[in-house]
Amino acid sequence: MKAHNKFKKSVLSTSISLLLCGAAATPVMAQQDNNEASDTEVIQVSGIRSSLQEAASIKRTSVGVVDAISAEDIGKFPDTNLAESLQRITGVSISRENGEGAEITVRGFGGGANMITLNGRMMPAGGVDANSSDPTRAFDFANLASESVSAVEVYKTSKADIVGGGIGATVNILTARPLENPTMRSTIGVKAVHDTTNRTGDDITPEISGIYNYVNDDETFGVTLSGSFQKRDSGSTGVFVNGWNVGVWGEDDLYNRQGRNEIFENMPDEGQLYARPDDFRYAFSDFERERTNGQATFQYRPMDELTATLDYTYAQNDIVEQRGELGNWIQNGNNLERVVFDNSAVATPISISERYAGVVDQGYAQQYRAQVNELKSLGFNLDYQYNDDLNLRFDIHDSSLESLPNGPSDSDLASSSIGTAIGAPVVAAKTLIFDGEIPLFTTELNDNFDRGGLGLSGNGNGVLDVGDVGSSIGQVDHYQQVTDITQIRFDGTYEFDDGQFDFGLESRAMEMKAQRTAWLPMNLGGWSIANPGEFPEGMIQPFDYNSEFEDYDINQPNIGFRGNSAEMMRYILGIYPGPNNNFAPNPIFSTRDTVEEDIFSAYFQVALQGELGGMETNFLAGVRYEKTDVTSSSLFTPPAYLLWASDNDFSSFTPADTEVQPIAAESDYDHVLPSMDFDIMLTENLKGRFSFSKTIARAGYGALRASFGGFGTNGSTLLASQPTANSSNPGLVPLESDNFDLSLEYYYDDSYISVGFFEKRVSNFIGTGTVDLELFGIRDQTAGPRAQAAIDALQELGVAVDNRSLFTMMGIIQQGGSPADYTGTEQQVQDIELAVDIVPNADDPLMEFRVTRPLNSEDAEIRGAEFAIQHFFGETGFGFQANYTIVNGDVAINTEAPPDESQFALVGLSDTANFVGFYEKDGFAARIAWNWRDDYLATAARGGSNNPIFVEAYDQIDVNLSYDFNDQLTVFLEGINVTGENERSHMRNERMIWTLNDLGARYQLGVRYVF
Repeated sequence: MKAHNKFKKSVLSTSISLLLCGAAATPVMAQQDNNEASDTEVIQVSGIRSSLQEAASIKRTSVGVVDAISAEDIGKFPDTNLAESLQRITGVSISRENGEGAEITVRGFGGGANMITLNGRMMPAGGVDANSSDPTRAFDFANLASESVSAVEVYKTSKADIVGGGIGATVNILTARPLENPTMRSTIGVKAVHDTTNRTGDDITPEISGIYNYVNDDETFGVTLSGSFQKRDSGSTGVFVNGWNVGVWGEDDLYNRQGRNEIFENMPDEGQLYARPDDFRYAFSDFERERTNGQATFQYRPMDELTATLDYTYAQNDIVEQRGELGNWIQNGNNLERVVFDNSAVATPISISERYAGVVDQGYAQQYRAQVNELKSLGFNLDYQYNDDLNLRFDIHDSSLESLPNGPSDSDLASSSIGTAIGAPVVAAKTLIFDGEIPLFTTELNDNFDRGGLGLSGNGNGVLDVGDVGSSIGQVDHYQQVTDITQIRFDGTYEFDDGQFDFGLESRAMEMKAQRTAWLPMNLGGWSIANPGEFPEGMIQPFDYNSEFEDYDINQPNIGFRGNSAEMMRYILGIYPGPNNNFAPNPIFSTRDTVEEDIFSAYFQVALQGELGGMETNFLAGVRYEKTDVTSSSLFTPPAYLLWASDNDFSSFTPADTEVQPIAAESDYDHVLPSMDFDIMLTENLKGRFSFSKTIARAGYGALRASFGGFGTNGSTLLASQPTANSSNPGLVPLESDNFDLSLEYYYDDSYISVGFFEKRVSNFIGTGTVDLELFGIRDQTAGPRAQAAIDALQELGVAVDNRSLFTMMGIIQQGGSPADYTGTEQQVQDIELAVDIVPNADDPLMEFRVTRPLNSEDAEIRGAEFAIQHFFGETGFGFQANYTIVNGDVAINTEAPPDESQFALVGLSDTANFVGFYEKDGFAARIAWNWRDDYLATAARGGSNNPIFVEAYDQIDVNLSYDFNDQLTVFLEGINVTGENERSHMRNERMIWTLNDLGARYQLGVRYVF
């Protein structure tokens, strides 16, 4: 037998030895060699220092740039969330949802541009919700608990035997296998979790996890069972702006100023860009999350040369959110009283004041959201040592991830989101203030206001309370994504003196299905708030935002409201029954999309060990070929027309008998992906590396759909409005990147210092383009003879023409009235809005939509540097890790670009830094981790004004304390974001706030027992 075949290996030591030989095989293929039990080598990982040493060993012995995080012991992964652990690695940063790590960004590439594998197998992605209803290719780490994870490896340079699809990195999650570590012990752990943001749930919620491991005496059969259940109740409080409109002063009249320049202070110059928000809203949410994970692994070795593995992984993440808002819409027109601009290049309001003869728009929407994500993965693996030189491996798995609605409904179609909009006709005036980190507002109440003697007023006590509140509209939505992957691999390794060949074939079939119901607003009390006080006592309660912002003094005189939107909707629908007012999602789907990818790949690589000038070297070179066939199909229900229901409120209307139209497209592409890695031991402790690889990242599922959506307009096309729609593009090809890495690593006394430089030359970035199209025979009621007649009548009366006056005049004429009946009073406007819907007729022209669609159009280069140090202070028990990553691109955003200019820019690029200090001795361990990410561009162009979105710099401190009473019993305390840092984002400048989340700390006290 050859020396490299003389011992069995644990999971991590297997990875080390294979990487040392240059194979870098995916861990699911790297099974034990076939030898006697007495030759077994076991690496025990039992503490912080051992874990870091193990990770450093993987880094040192690998060919290529590989970083890893190892469990301190079974069931003791460093963080409760895998994404939060991965952010400790140089070049890796994360995005957060509700204060918890969700998706990772590696060297500037996030979400779907990274390949996530579980034991070497590609995992399906999914996770649509009310905030992100587009199907995603990005894997959400929140779906997986960390208790059963033994290690996570991050391959920053690609190799021929690594599954294609990750430009940023390939992240491989390793779980325990019984025969790979027969001495592994069983464990059980219990945690009590306290989230300081919790409002309505339990202050203390449980987490329980356990792992059972059995191996027979002959080490021919083994079973590992692991499971965890986690419940977390939490809350959030924040601010967001629905959208910022940007125009050119003197050309675009965003404020409908109608020549009233005296109301503008510090007025922009002619031709200068300026901004107007649609609104801003305070928002709160109460979350309930239950996460259940389980894995069963069976291994059988009937002979020394053959090992069979059968495993099943299950994960369910069930999330319920109850949300409320306090919204301030900008109505514009005659109600504008004063607007003060700042001196920014894009003039942005410092304050906006409104006053109206009736009321100004303030709303208190409530939403109930419920979604469940369920991952299932069944796999089988055979590892056969044909002889001393040849090892053959076969692996197959079928995995699915379903993101499904989980809310109540009165039909077979479950709901994802139930929204009940409510308001109060008592706000006579308000001022919105944007001069600080958080926007503020002031209001004047008039709850004695009686609109036309109709009793449409508040309760007259001078205080905004539940007696002033009534319903306006309701909406029930349904969206889902189901992704299935079947992957078959055959791999082989032939070893020879000083090297080895690796070869393999792979077939992967992926099918993603997504669907969403058409938007069907239910007309409850209407925008006029027809029935203040209609909710029964106790159904809604006052909500004081002043006390909810921990880090901001908003000092508001007004309160908001809170209620269970599902209960409110059921009640209100009993008051306003109608043919379309049902407590169920619209049975008509706006989109039903399927994207299929059939991928065939083959690879070959050779690894050589040698010497150069007396210095040890490793060389690995290979090539991977991938051919992809894409089929995209949609069952699309087009709208019949856009319903004009008020001055600027349009919604697509689809009759129940509308025929579904199938749309389909096919495409294909292939890639040859070479790779090469070389390292050399310049001295006994100093290693140099150079790597080159070509990688791809496929377009997101949402971009590959065949359907249309987003039909809308902001008003009459006769008043210069441009109807818009969007479509996807099944013909998109993957991003391609030529990657170069150069690094030096110095290892000393179980410590190391490393510096690396990388460059990615990327082509086929996805930008956007537009085309003007007439779609599905939709006609334009805002541009036909009726609209022109209404404009002529308004001009004859000397009335300023805007969308509100135009709608009112068209409504009067539609009802058989005379143009002379137009008064423009608030009462008349509201009466028309309640009574009239303006729909197209055969005399109206076809509506021309400006369709936005994704295109492969841009090239860019990304360059960066990574610095890292890991140091132990002898045997004192003290040590630290620190790293800093610099990432830069050659394409930047122009924040002063015209609003009609769609820009391309590199998103996600930011510098990051981490520091982890620890102490471990005599059973006591302490760790403090600081993570920082600089500001970065999250979106290059959003909305009709093509605004960029910048996420501002963020840092967070986490702590861990533990004490081992003996070899079996450990108690621990964990704190996440202990200083309660907050998140904020903005658009073209910091005054143009996009979102702000006031976050809090989370603490976990637990005990772990090892059998």
